[in-house]
Amino acid sequence: MTSVKKKILVVVPFAMSPENLALRQAQLKGIDLSPDLVFEFRTVKAGPVNYSSHHDFVLADAANFEAGCRAQDEGFAAVCIDTMSDSGVAALRSVLDIPVFGPGKVSMLAALMLGDRFSMLTLANRWKPLYKKALDELGMHHKCASVRSIELSTDNQALLSGKEEDVFPLLEQAAYEAIEKDGAEVLILGSTTMHQSHIYLSQRLPVPVINPGPLSYKMAEAALGLGLSQSRKAYPRPMHPRLDMLQDMMSAAKQSVNRT
Repeated sequence: MTSVKKKILVVVPFAMSPENLALRQAQLKGIDLSPDLVFEFRTVKAGPVNYSSHHDFVLADAANFEAGCRAQDEGFAAVCIDTMSDSGVAALRSVLDIPVFGPGKVSMLAALMLGDRFSMLTLANRWKPLYKKALDELGMHHKCASVRSIELSTDNQALLSGKEEDVFPLLEQAAYEAIEKDGAEVLILGSTTMHQSHIYLSQRLPVPVINPGPLSYKMAEAALGLGLSQSRKAYPRPMHPRLDMLQDMMSAAKQSVNRT
C-alpha cells in the first residue's frame, strides 16, 4: 500500500528568481527527512528589501502571513517560515490548525538542549534587533553569550554563492571569538541566508553549530509524527478574519513593486 505524502510549505520571505529560489531549496540537502514529506518553497508576493529594522518586520509579518494563510485549505500539513525573524509565525498560528514553525526561536530553544549558553553568528550588526525581539519574547537574554558579526554586505538573493573563500574563514574566526572570549557552548547561524557555511563551520569548530532552516523542517516533521500543533489557547482564532483583504493588499503591493 502506497503511503500518502504530506506537503510542507516553506515561505521564502523575498520575491526572487527560480535560480535564487533553488539556493534556498538547497537547505534540504544533507539532512535526513522522511520520504513521506514533500517540501514546497513559495516566495512572498512583495515585502521588505531586507530585515534590518522594525519597519521591515511589520512588512515581513504581512508578507509571510499572506503567503501561508491558505496553506491548510491548499492541502499542506505544516508551514515553515524561512527567516530567523519568525515573521508571520504568530499570525499564521492564529488562523491555521496545522503546525507552523520559524527557525528563530526554535534555534535558540534547541541550543539550550545542547549547551547552557549560545552565540549568534551573523553577517551584519543591523540584524541585531531581529535577535533581540526573539530573546525579549523568550526571556532568554541571559542565555545568549553574544552576537558576533563579520560586518559584510548581505545578499538575500544569491546568498553566499561566490563568496565562500572570503566569508567562511571570517565566520570561523568570529565563531572562535564567541567560544573563547564570550563563553558560547553552542553556535547558531544568524540567518537562513548563511546555510551554505554550515558544513564548513561544523567540521572546524569544537561546539555544535545549528543550521536554523533545516532545524525548522525537522521540527515540522516531528510535530506531524507526534500529532502536535500550536495551542489554541496561546493563539486564539481571530473574531473577524480579513484574509481576503490581506490577500488583496499583497496583490496590490506586488503590482506596485513590479511597476517600479
